[in-house]
Amino acid sequence: MRVGIALGSNLGDRAERLQQAVARLREKAQPPFHASRVYETEPVDCPPGSPRFLNAAVEFGFPGSIPELLEWLQTIERDAARPAVRPKNAPRTVDLDLIYADDHQCHTPELSLPHPRAMERLFVLVPFAEICPDRVLPGETRSLCEQINRLTQESPSPLLPTCYTL
Repeated sequence: MRVGIALGSNLGDRAERLQQAVARLREKAQPPFHASRVYETEPVDCPPGSPRFLNAAVEFGFPGSIPELLEWLQTIERDAARPAVRPKNAPRTVDLDLIYADDHQCHTPELSLPHPRAMERLFVLVPFAEICPDRVLPGETRSLCEQINRLTQESPSPLLPTCYTL
């Protein structure tokens, strides 16, 4: 199953945290493994004064089930000192969000696939469009690139991510 993971970090050595998370993701990934560049972005829906994020996206094959993948992602977050219980949208050392898993769709208390807010967030769309621009998420009609174009046309001064060099 091909999966897409959005990565973010806005605490500590953000670049190092993302590099460590990508290395961990590669441990169980089946090729091909695609990784976007890293983008620095303003926090969205976070408490006032939250630091800027570094964001990226990866896509790879995963040999297990969706529950196994979620458990693995949460283990990587815990190992990066992200508390399991935390305030909503609090700053974080690393955040790994499952955006899609093939064409699976589900809406449970534990997981919604595809991610319910992915198509409205440029900090998710731009890195994914870099590695899979024509992807259409399940239940959607627009590709990632088409959605970016729609969002930037609706907003007269869109906040596009700035590429960050590691």
